Amino acid sequence: MSDDFFTKYIQDYQKLVFGICIRMTQDYFAAEDLTQETFLAAYKHRNEFDGQHAKAWLCRIAANKCVDYNRQAVRRLVDTDEEILSQQETPEASPEDICIEEEVQQKLSDCCRRLKCPYDRIAVMYFCEGKNAEEIAGEENKNVKTVQTQIYRARDMLRRLYGKEENTA
Repeated sequence: MSDDFFTKYIQDYQKLVFGICIRMTQDYFAAEDLTQETFLAAYKHRNEFDGQHAKAWLCRIAANKCVDYNRQAVRRLVDTDEEILSQQETPEASPEDICIEEEVQQKLSDCCRRLKCPYDRIAVMYFCEGKNAEEIAGEENKNVKTVQTQIYRARDMLRRLYGKEENTA
């Protein structure tokens, strides 16, 4: 993916990614940072991206960044001026953004459930429920490395499944 093409992704999806971040964190400043982190992560891994479903790819990165942020609750235990400012009312997401996000999540969920066992369960827990490999390993009584391998394979299967759906659409 060229830098020009990536710049277009930023222009096209910056508001959507920010909207996801603000809704998931309820913190304007964190949402700004997480939006930048999302595009930075996407840029670092742009060579791994096949160019299909950019919106879903960026939304998933943003959601994962927000989940990680929310898990670090210790960071927000100390009252600061920044925290008081972040409690200001946040802008509502547009109906279009909400609809697109729900559609992307539903399609991802459907595709995850179509994978063969055990990848279907692992994919749903990782991609839809936002659990990390350690949490999944604990719930499934599996080795963390085994779960990481299954996540990697499920991701590859999902890419192929999304590709087939695009070709038939």
